[in-house]
Amino acid sequence: MMSIKIIKAAAIFIDSCLVENKAIAVNMHTGDIEKIAAAAQLEKEYPDAGKEDWGDLVIVPGSINAHNHSFQSLLRGVAADRPFLEWRDNSLYKFSPRMRLQDIYTGALFAFTEMMKCGATTVADFFYLHQFGSESDEAVIQAANDAGIRLVIARTMYDWTGAPSGYVENVETAVSNTASLMKKHTGGMVKVLPAPHSLHAASPEMIKAGYRLACEYNTPYHIHVAEEIFEVDQVKKEHGMTPLKYLDSLGVVDKHMSIIHGVWLSEDEIRTMGRKGAHLIYCPSSNMFLADGITDIPAYIRHSVPIALGSDGACGNSRISVFEEMRMVSLLQKAKTCNALCVNFHDAFKMGTETGGTVLDLPIGKIADGYKADFVGISVYDFSMQPLTKKGQQFLPNLIYSMQPTAIKRVAVNGRTTVIQGHLVNTTESRVLEQVKMTMQHLENE
Repeated sequence: MMSIKIIKAAAIFIDSCLVENKAIAVNMHTGDIEKIAAAAQLEKEYPDAGKEDWGDLVIVPGSINAHNHSFQSLLRGVAADRPFLEWRDNSLYKFSPRMRLQDIYTGALFAFTEMMKCGATTVADFFYLHQFGSESDEAVIQAANDAGIRLVIARTMYDWTGAPSGYVENVETAVSNTASLMKKHTGGMVKVLPAPHSLHAASPEMIKAGYRLACEYNTPYHIHVAEEIFEVDQVKKEHGMTPLKYLDSLGVVDKHMSIIHGVWLSEDEIRTMGRKGAHLIYCPSSNMFLADGITDIPAYIRHSVPIALGSDGACGNSRISVFEEMRMVSLLQKAKTCNALCVNFHDAFKMGTETGGTVLDLPIGKIADGYKADFVGISVYDFSMQPLTKKGQQFLPNLIYSMQPTAIKRVAVNGRTTVIQGHLVNTTESRVLEQVKMTMQHLENE
């Protein structure tokens, strides 16, 4: 028997409009939106339904963090303001080998709860700490379950031996472990994707193996591409062509591909992505923080490349709010192009919500029948959401450009409340902080 919960609020943000006098019927067995209609109509249609009143909040789709490294939340503030390779060596490479299984869990719980309090309902964790084999991935999955967030594990396939040994697997082991997790976690709140790390950290054989897994299981695959100019120079030197062109020569550029960053691609390479159906996951704040450069987002838009947003890891950004990335993608591109129209607030909102669902191949990021019931409740009485006229024209511009986390009062994932009045429901802030404290004592004492 289907269990229904009816959620109502002051308004629901549907197709860029504030819609009043509507409620949402959620199938609590599947987490799907069953129907959107007047509350009285839904109560008549589903007389046994539970009821949840979000009061004077406005319900918007949950934001989608399409690229994060959860363990890096434990390294925030480490090696800040250093060149990229120095930052990498003195934060990631120095501390991640010291992390125990419980530290991996703690880092993930810390990252997921913080971003959820900032309005994220789905996260793709590009995860590569495999010193404990698949137990490492399962620790991240457990943290997501405990937080209540929807999780995509982009299980990293990494065979460059210059990295810490816990990152590195041979092709056969990486394929076996990734495939095993993909088979185990199907449906529900967890999805597993292959993620060959990059052209400098995954061999051509590893990249092609990741691509074959994506084809076999009909999923996307994720890969860092052209984040730093050194990768472009290295690929040119070794293969005589630029990164995307080289990947295309390997036969791995198609609808399964989602590249991360794509800062240093030529327009011709971006055109190839659009023609072949590949996606971009853009991390504007991280690219600024690490002095990577500025991705040419208008070019990706011109060539019809779907664009999702990610925060990247907290030690390569410091903040992990997708609503902040929505603001940043628009402002940064305006500053680069001197064109106020190049990325507007509608574009930015779609990148952080609906297109994130498209890129991750999940029915999320939109409030509509058949989509997952992943919602954020916004208080329009927070100073950062004002002023607001009765017609509400400023709602979306304010949501993108001025909203502070204090306006995020409630979060639900799969129809289940995970944040209320800004506080976690499934765990407590004090528990998370105590675990972080214990991990930091361990890392400092090593």
